[in-house]
Amino acid sequence: MKSGVISRSGFLLGLAGVIVIGMVTLVYHFTHDAIVESEYQALLLALNSIIPEDSHDNDIVNDTRVLPANKELGLKKDALIYRARNKGEIFAVAFPVVAPDGYSGPINLLLAIDRQGRILGVRVVSHLETPGLGDRIESRRSDWLQQFPGKSVENPSHENWKVKKDGGIFDQFTGATITPRKVVKAIHRAMMYAEAEPGVFFDE
Repeated sequence: MKSGVISRSGFLLGLAGVIVIGMVTLVYHFTHDAIVESEYQALLLALNSIIPEDSHDNDIVNDTRVLPANKELGLKKDALIYRARNKGEIFAVAFPVVAPDGYSGPINLLLAIDRQGRILGVRVVSHLETPGLGDRIESRRSDWLQQFPGKSVENPSHENWKVKKDGGIFDQFTGATITPRKVVKAIHRAMMYAEAEPGVFFDE
């Protein structure tokens, strides 16, 4: 009698497991494509915000190459370079840059440059900076990032790649100097790396 109860309980438990697995599989099946499409559109929006959509004629999200992890870009693991083409020619790239030492933690950026080493745009992807202070690095909070397009390693000079409080040309925020200081430093370091290793970004 007791063994029969145990067998029946085991059967019901196994059946419940099969039902749960089936439901999870169905949910995954019906939501996976939507999630993938949503992630694609979010990335496309971010890329088009720093490399104008009408300037390239390729699928920039899927035209990529591997960017090996390296200290100069603050990358602890491999990432991707997104390539913008016009009539087959790569004229600009976008790639991740991390300021590892923000006020409250790492600041993840997306940086776009052209073949001449000029910045086309910068976008903050994620951060942990203080709301109302450090979060003004976000485009939706202020136009602070608009200081960077057109800049290069030589423009401004190396000594001027700093916030104004440190003798440079870039604005800082009242009450929050550390955040913009670290972002400027990370972008400058990334620009110097890109100038020294152009093949990493623009070779086919």
